[in-house]
Amino acid sequence: MGDQDPEKLLPLSPAVFHVLLALADAERHGYGIIKEVESRTEGRVRMGPGTLYGSIKRMLEQGLVEESDERPDAELDDERRRYYRLTNFGRRVAVAEAERLSGLVKAARAKQLLSRA
Repeated sequence: MGDQDPEKLLPLSPAVFHVLLALADAERHGYGIIKEVESRTEGRVRMGPGTLYGSIKRMLEQGLVEESDERPDAELDDERRRYYRLTNFGRRVAVAEAERLSGLVKAARAKQLLSRA
């Protein structure tokens, strides 16, 4: 799957892009993803478990994320938690989506829909 063209998956749903962003800098378990999205968006985006795990299931099938075999110290973690990380293809898709969105923001600024700041 890694040889696929990331552009073919665009545009991403907001939920999928939020999960990719949450995993861009660290492996996380489901609840950790939910909290990261909530924190990064200052509470404006609240992702429920159904949306999260439905998105993760599709992302696993598409090769965007994978389950991690590495676990934190058992004393610090619940063994039932599943940790996820981006694949190389998932990172390429996230970059392609970020560039697509950046182009839209540039166009909005050119049309004076957003301030330059």
